[in-house]
Amino acid sequence: MMAWLSINLHAFLSTLRKLARSPFSSFFSICVIGITLSLPTGIFVILENLESLSSTFSGSPEISLFMSRDASRDQVSEIEKRLKSEPRVSRFKFVSKEDALAQFRNDNEFSDVVSSLSRNPLPDAFIVSAKRSSDLEALHVEMGKWPKVEHAQLDSNWVRKLDSILKLGHVAAAILSILLGFALVFITFNTIRLQILTQKDEIEVAKLIGATNTFIRRPFLYLGALQGLAGGIAAWIIIEAGLHFMNGAILELAQLYSTRFALSNLDPKESLILFMLSSSLGWLGAWFSVSRHLWQLDSYS
Repeated sequence: MMAWLSINLHAFLSTLRKLARSPFSSFFSICVIGITLSLPTGIFVILENLESLSSTFSGSPEISLFMSRDASRDQVSEIEKRLKSEPRVSRFKFVSKEDALAQFRNDNEFSDVVSSLSRNPLPDAFIVSAKRSSDLEALHVEMGKWPKVEHAQLDSNWVRKLDSILKLGHVAAAILSILLGFALVFITFNTIRLQILTQKDEIEVAKLIGATNTFIRRPFLYLGALQGLAGGIAAWIIIEAGLHFMNGAILELAQLYSTRFALSNLDPKESLILFMLSSSLGWLGAWFSVSRHLWQLDSYS
């Protein structure tokens, strides 16, 4: 066990020395990997922020039933009984015309308008949530025909459309991630191939004195994994910088709508996944590159 740890530590340290001996080429390789990873990861981050924004406005689509202004208390109670007996309704909330007017009166934006009114123009209303989102359309049509229901409005319909667009965006981001993942493997493959060519004589001599393929492959695998990890960190920094500049413009837009919203980067768990994935892809590209070269050496011998 100690011998295995010693061999791997030696290979790891020698890999760090190789990176330090060629800082510029290593830097450019890491930047290329970072930019490649930042594209799909940045799209994922933006989609996640848009999902959180849509859920802020409305957790789930609801139906608003506005009663006629001349509806009596008994007629309102009849609608309440219907809602209680409707198996597709999960919950509902009654908002009286008095409570609605009070809410508008407490809103600074509408307080002056409300104070100038001679009478309450608002109707009684029910806010209805369905057990299944697939039942919303049917309930919306049926409830709109109930007696003394002046208007039935399907709230947050735009959120449902946004969710469909976000799902499409996730599919597109997944396809882009797969394609750029292959690109990252090819980048690492080519980078390690160049390293192998500069040490071709050393590898051949090591093979002649009995070095195993695992021994020869090990430092190059560390090199690919370290470059992939550094590329993942670079991608995280690129996304963080991009979000910082975007948040400046978003802050001005949010102030116009009297709300608070800022784009956030990957959380610690997602960041760890990014680093592990980038390191694994770098390792995979290095493994293919070294295995190809060793296969060629074995075939020639």
